[in-house]
Amino acid sequence: MPQLISLIVPCYNESSAIDLFVATVTPILDAIADTSWEVIYVDDGSRDDTLEKLIALTQKMPSSRVVELSRNFGKEAALTVGLDVSQGDAVIPIDIDLQDPPELIADMVAAWREGAEIVNARRVDRMSDSLLKRKTASGFYKIHNALSRIKIPENVGDFRLMDRCVVNALKSLPERQRFMKGLFAWVGFRTVTIDYTRMTRSAGSSKFSAFSLFNLAMEGFTSFSSAPLRIWTLIGGCGAFAAMIYGFLILLRTLILGNSVPGYPSLFVAIIFFGSVQLISVGLLGEYIGRIYMEAKCRPIYIIRKMHGMQNGCDPERDPEL
Repeated sequence: MPQLISLIVPCYNESSAIDLFVATVTPILDAIADTSWEVIYVDDGSRDDTLEKLIALTQKMPSSRVVELSRNFGKEAALTVGLDVSQGDAVIPIDIDLQDPPELIADMVAAWREGAEIVNARRVDRMSDSLLKRKTASGFYKIHNALSRIKIPENVGDFRLMDRCVVNALKSLPERQRFMKGLFAWVGFRTVTIDYTRMTRSAGSSKFSAFSLFNLAMEGFTSFSSAPLRIWTLIGGCGAFAAMIYGFLILLRTLILGNSVPGYPSLFVAIIFFGSVQLISVGLLGEYIGRIYMEAKCRPIYIIRKMHGMQNGCDPERDPEL
């Protein structure tokens, strides 16, 4: 029986990219021997005609199916639902914009068949991204890996191959606030890396704003390390010690030279500085409390409105419950 490979394709307002993606990926998948394929498109609450195009695609391509979410839950949730409904022996998340070359899939499958359980795709050339994005991404990886025991491979995105045992491990994780790159690294397993050059988008534009990327970075920092809290504890301790030393010096000066006129500028700067430090530390504490709050509510990561294609997403030969 051929090995089944599942492609997970998150989509949010990607109408202009669908036709080129299908035309590019289909012959590449067909050329890989001893495999069968399912392509799972996750419509993450698109507001254009993405869903209509994807549903029409399932009529022409029986190997395709569409998971329609009830609203926009975000890419991390879209990846999660793709993993949950996939049935393949191996699973590959890939963006529909073709920045991650589908030609690499054959090499991933070959490495998987040689024993790798995760095959990472690492971007060795990101010139297609802006200078600011490259620098901030590099800074994120360095800071995250310095703070956390779980090291995220630098310049490795969601594009990777995962064996079924890896997918099952990811599905067993109960957390709802998800940072998928961190979870991919956390589960471990035998991993190999393939390098590639990142291309420009084939169509459309990125749906991640600077604010969205900042929020994603905060998810990464707070999901896998409590070091930021310890750092502010250290800063507070150092500040308290410095204040004690300064207070002792002021007392000593007063005893020797008498009381002088207070320096209002220095007092103002000190108040602003320490007030800012307190606000930052309280804000960081709020990030962790917010995560506890979201987890405690136990809301589902996503809600599926409807599934389209392949008997509404069930393969009787692979689903033991049918």
